[in-house]
Amino acid sequence: MNIEKEPVAGTPFDQIGGEPQVQALVARFYDLMDLEPAYAELRAVHGSVLDDARQKLFWFLCGWLGGPQHYVQRFGHPRLRGRHLPFKIGLRERDQWLACMDQAMGGVAVSDALRSQLREAFFKTADFMRNQDG
Repeated sequence: MNIEKEPVAGTPFDQIGGEPQVQALVARFYDLMDLEPAYAELRAVHGSVLDDARQKLFWFLCGWLGGPQHYVQRFGHPRLRGRHLPFKIGLRERDQWLACMDQAMGGVAVSDALRSQLREAFFKTADFMRNQDG
């Protein structure tokens, strides 16, 4: 007998577990970035203090995942590419961001199905942020 799993209903925000889990994901992401030598170039792009980046990523991800639009309510349209132009973002930084986020998703037990879906979406967004060839 082949029993298929019912798909999880709701937005990725709902599937991940709402604000508490988005907050945990962001915390894990920046903790890893701060601690892991494999993310050194990515960490260097963020300056010496991560508090502002942590808060803004949390607000952004809530809305991007289909939850409350905290970022838009505070700052308007994200204009991601424009806001990231001052920072050197090449293949290395993109790939480190993606690897760090994937490790963070694993660290906060994002389901395999959602993690796969988010990997694809994160790749498209991160690749769009690139402003350097290398």
